[in-house]
Amino acid sequence: MIESLYTPLAMLIFPGGLFALALGLSLKGLDRRLAARLQGRVGPPLAQPFYDLVKLAKKRTMVPDTACQPVFLGAPLIGAVAMALAAALVPIAGFYTPDPLLGDLLVLLYLLTVPAVVLMIAGSASGSPFGAIGFSREMAMMLAYEGPLVLVVAAVAMRTGLGQGGLVSFSLPEIIAYQQTHGAFLFDPLLWPALAAFLAFYPANLGIIPFDIPEAETEVLEGPLLEYSGPALGLFKIMSALKAVVVLGLGVALFYPIAPDGIAGLAVHLVKLIALMLIGVSVVRVSCGRLRIDQAFRFFLKWPLALAVLSLACVALA
Repeated sequence: MIESLYTPLAMLIFPGGLFALALGLSLKGLDRRLAARLQGRVGPPLAQPFYDLVKLAKKRTMVPDTACQPVFLGAPLIGAVAMALAAALVPIAGFYTPDPLLGDLLVLLYLLTVPAVVLMIAGSASGSPFGAIGFSREMAMMLAYEGPLVLVVAAVAMRTGLGQGGLVSFSLPEIIAYQQTHGAFLFDPLLWPALAAFLAFYPANLGIIPFDIPEAETEVLEGPLLEYSGPALGLFKIMSALKAVVVLGLGVALFYPIAPDGIAGLAVHLVKLIALMLIGVSVVRVSCGRLRIDQAFRFFLKWPLALAVLSLACVALA
């Protein structure tokens, strides 16, 4: 009976669901506060993302006359559910190991593509020309950063598999266990190019400056999200918060999952997520201007992709 509840509890309560949502909103609050301080402003309260979500829940969802209503309303729900499931797939070293039946690293990669696809569908279903422009930009960004991510994951999986006497291992618990025995991949020179590629990937996947091109307020007025309001827009905010936890947690699991057992392991995991969010997101978006879509596309094909290929080649030939 208890085992049958494991999966829904993991999705709805911990580590996905309510826990991941609260953590994601808290990370976004910290990000906004630090960014404001770096720009010489006071900034919003740390709980501002929570206030925004409550405010959106009380408002009415307006559906444009030109929109395809079922798709328009269904897209954000699909995105939020997919990220809740993805959050349940990310292990927490020393504290939580996902059920193997939920899926492995390949399933997590597929789920990470859902938010981008959902944004594209939402933009096209809204009937807005700004949504259509955001759709095309989101598609270009997705094509640019997904390739390096797949190669980064392949390099880590191959490094783990070869170290175990096999070929590749796409099991995140196995990847974490291997690093706990042989040392974190953060200190493995063969995977340093892959680490650099991942550090370039996750700000783009989270849609922050300089890679917030599909939703650039000064150009396409929030792009795919322009026509959204009320609870539907709130679901997109939930999807974004959950995605932040998933992407940052994936980075920790792939490169530095060393942590003690028990509640101390959870505390160490949270500290790592906060560090990744504040250093890799807040500082970057304050210090950089927005790129054009062609600049971002060339950047990912030129540097992160080349670094990921280099790391994969080094692991294969080592």
